[in-house]
Amino acid sequence: MLYPIKFHPILKEKIWGGNKLKTILNKLTETENVGESWEISTVGDDVSIVYNGEFAGRTLNDLIKEYKGELLGKKIYKEFGDQFPLLIKFIDAKEDLSVQLHPDDELAKKRHNSFGKTEMWYVVQSDPDAKLIVGFNKDTTKEEYEDFLRKKEITKLLNFEKISKGDSYFIKAGRIHAIGAGSLIAEIQQTSDITYRVYDWDRKDSEGNERELHTDLALEALDFKADASFKLEYNEDNNKVNNLISGTYFTTSVIEVEDSFQRDYKDLDSFKILMCVEGNGTINTQGHSLSVSLGETILIPAVVKDVLIKSTTQTIKLLEVYI
Repeated sequence: MLYPIKFHPILKEKIWGGNKLKTILNKLTETENVGESWEISTVGDDVSIVYNGEFAGRTLNDLIKEYKGELLGKKIYKEFGDQFPLLIKFIDAKEDLSVQLHPDDELAKKRHNSFGKTEMWYVVQSDPDAKLIVGFNKDTTKEEYEDFLRKKEITKLLNFEKISKGDSYFIKAGRIHAIGAGSLIAEIQQTSDITYRVYDWDRKDSEGNERELHTDLALEALDFKADASFKLEYNEDNNKVNNLISGTYFTTSVIEVEDSFQRDYKDLDSFKILMCVEGNGTINTQGHSLSVSLGETILIPAVVKDVLIKSTTQTIKLLEVYI
């Protein structure tokens, strides 16, 4: 019988990473510059391994091949087969990430035989004055962009957003962006790791090398228009499903539970993901109870339709994700 699943996080060292994944989200690591925790993944060789229950030690790929639509949802399995359709991460930016963008499905398929990468961010924690870059600050032409990039003045064209805990942003494919220093982010995205890096703050690694840029690849993928629709507004009512975004690639909501909350998925043919972004609690399904705390992520199979969320702190806040 399928049950709520935790996976071992896949931790990734980054030139811009810090130690918040360890100190705030309680990830087990001795490394001081861990930038990403891949919570659920079947991207390349980075395949999630089950942590809990009778499936412990098995890969997510194994479970998808065995349980198919029971795990993913029938329509989702028909479309994606043995590939999990999302990549779920926590990101700690001690320093600014590169200025970058991602191709859409059409371009990614043509160039890389891959899905594109539309994503969203939820701010779990932020230092004072932490910022994100999202899009251009005005409509820009290809020629203007190339000129500013060549002069290393690209930041003059970019839109900077001061952030606070609980802010959320939608980053469609083609939108230029960067996570700024001091940001701890939950990221939900298509199952793709294709990034076009266009500016990296002129920094060098420990051996004195600058990271590769993808200037030419980015040109065809870029959306040069300024668009202010990226920040997601939502209600913050307790014991309700507060929708952040419903789209082609994922639907994400915030659920903040005080005491307990019964979630009914009987009309949904999809897996569910619960990312804990505040507090502690338990996820209870028929015959199973699983603890969850800040920084943990749980995959609930499609066939599991009734979920009781209980808080063991004053409240527990979860991001709920499905397709």
